[in-house]
Amino acid sequence: MSHVAVVGNLARDRVDGGAPQPGGCPFFAAYALRSIDRPGEILTRCAAADLPLFDGPVRGLGVPVTILPGKSTSGFDHAYDGEARSTTVTALGDAWTAEDVSHLGRDVTMVHVAPLLRSDFPAKTIAAFAAGARRVSLDAQGLVRKPQLGPLAQDARFDPAVLSSISVLKLSEDEARIVAGGAFDASTARRLGVAEILVTLGSRGEDVWVDGEVTHVPTTPVLDVETTGAGDVFMVAYVSARHESATPVEAAKTGSALVARMLEERKRT
Repeated sequence: MSHVAVVGNLARDRVDGGAPQPGGCPFFAAYALRSIDRPGEILTRCAAADLPLFDGPVRGLGVPVTILPGKSTSGFDHAYDGEARSTTVTALGDAWTAEDVSHLGRDVTMVHVAPLLRSDFPAKTIAAFAAGARRVSLDAQGLVRKPQLGPLAQDARFDPAVLSSISVLKLSEDEARIVAGGAFDASTARRLGVAEILVTLGSRGEDVWVDGEVTHVPTTPVLDVETTGAGDVFMVAYVSARHESATPVEAAKTGSALVARMLEERKRT
């Protein structure tokens, strides 16, 4: 049975000065796949020394996962002021190679590639994940986040070849502005050349661009709660729904509903 895979580095996250906790899209992907009860697998990486932080929490969510050994684990400190977040990069994770595709299951037909920094997935690697008629979605963190320690720095100096192999691109509102060099509009969407582009707007929902035309999808706001991982959960739900033939707008509604559910759970704990 064909299914989706989520690929990316794990991260040691600290939120508002707290203790290190599991982060990175693969961790939140496990939550998302279990919550929507859809088949999927996770292919991820971290340094061997950090495996105890991730192994139990990730595998405990009951989703097939392969954790590859790495030399370094990505690290981020996040500080929140309402919905606004400031981030400091504390460690750079390993770059993925085309050879890493060999670890995907045979039945994977759609891959969500989830970089934490621009260096995580070079264009050649993304093309390898797209081989064999696999569809690939990409988080724009891999376009705009500069691979350097210190306060998170972003710019639009990405390799345009990265976009040539993908079918879906997800950008936060800030990332969309960086990529566009201003307001994200139809001309930017067409220039990027990606059939489906999702611009997430926090508590205001998301804009779904399909072939240069936009549809706004509202969401149920959940305020006064830490939102780390919300974009990752949204995208995993989105690609899973698209894999099962939902339209882009239907898939975005599915993703928004799951994010609202996750944030409500956080408020109660």
